[in-house]
Amino acid sequence: MDALSKILDDIHMRGAEYLYISGRNDWHFCLDTQGEFVFHIMLFGHAMLHIDPQASSTAPAPQAIQGGDIVIIPSGKKHHVYGCSPNAVHIKPHDLYPEFNGHRNDPVLLGDSGRGQTLLLSIRCLLDVDMARPLLTALPVVMTISNAMGTGAPPWLQIGLQFLALEAERSRPGRDTLLNRLVGMLLIECVRDHIEQLPEGSENWLTALRDPQLAPVLSAIHAAPEKPWTVAELASLAFMSRSAFAERFSTTMGETPLAYLAAHRLRLAAWHLRESQIYNNQQSIARIAEKVGYASETSFSQAFKRFYGYSPSQYRKQNPDPS
Repeated sequence: MDALSKILDDIHMRGAEYLYISGRNDWHFCLDTQGEFVFHIMLFGHAMLHIDPQASSTAPAPQAIQGGDIVIIPSGKKHHVYGCSPNAVHIKPHDLYPEFNGHRNDPVLLGDSGRGQTLLLSIRCLLDVDMARPLLTALPVVMTISNAMGTGAPPWLQIGLQFLALEAERSRPGRDTLLNRLVGMLLIECVRDHIEQLPEGSENWLTALRDPQLAPVLSAIHAAPEKPWTVAELASLAFMSRSAFAERFSTTMGETPLAYLAAHRLRLAAWHLRESQIYNNQQSIARIAEKVGYASETSFSQAFKRFYGYSPSQYRKQNPDPS
C-alpha cells in the first residue's frame, strides 16, 4: 500500500454526516467542528469563505467559492460562509453545528424566503485527531479544488460527486459506508492536489509522500510499526546510504527516522487504548506493547509516559468507555 493510503487509513475517518444549505440574498452561517474534517461542496451559486482569525493564527484572507468548488477544512477550524451581498458578512451567523443530526434531506434555509440562489452540500466527518496530528499539522487551514464538477476535472471525481449527491438524496442499506468512502476519496484528491503544488525544495512532511526514496520508508513504517526497524534497514528501502538517508529524512520530516517511528508507535498504542475502551474489549498493556513493537511492557510504559504524561493505564482511565 502506498504511503498516503496507509496514513489515511491510520486516521480512521468515519461517521460522515451531511446536510444541504440553501442561501438567498443576505445569509451567513458559521461552523466550528474542532477535530473533524469538514467538506463544503458548492452545487451552484456563489459565496465567501472566511476562517475565523481567532481560530487560527495562519487564517488566510476570505476567499470566493462558486458552483463546482470543493472546500475542505481539515482540522474543523471555526469558519464562516456567507452570501456575496454587501450586507451578508455583517448579519448574525447561523450556527450550523446543531443542524447536523444524522442525515437530513430537507435543506437548511438561510436568508430570504423562496428558492435559494446558492446550494451547498456540507459534510462533517469524524477522525482520530491524535493519529491525524502529523497530517493536520502539515496541511493548510483550507484546501480547495476548483471546478471539481467541470469538464476539466478527472472523470472519476465527477462520477464520485454525482454518486455522492445521488446517495445523499436516498436512504438505502450501506449508504453510511459509501458516504465514508466517498469522503475519503475527496480527501485523497485534495491532499494529492496540495502535494503536487508544493514547491520544489519544500521541507514539509507531505513532500516525503512524493519523494520516491522516502515514500517507501513511510509506507513500511505505517504498514508494520511493530517491526524492529533500524536506520540501516530503512535506508535500504530508500536505496540510500545510512548517513545520507538519516540526513535527508531528518531535514524533510523535522525529526530522525527512529524518533518518527517511536512517535507513530505511541500514537498507535494510544489509539488501541481508546478503542479497547469504546468497544469494551480491553487488551492488556503487554499485548498493546507487543502490537506496536515494544519488547517489554516496562519499556513501553516508560516511553508512553514520557510522550503523553500518563502511564498507559492512567491514559486508559482518562478515556473511559463513552457508553
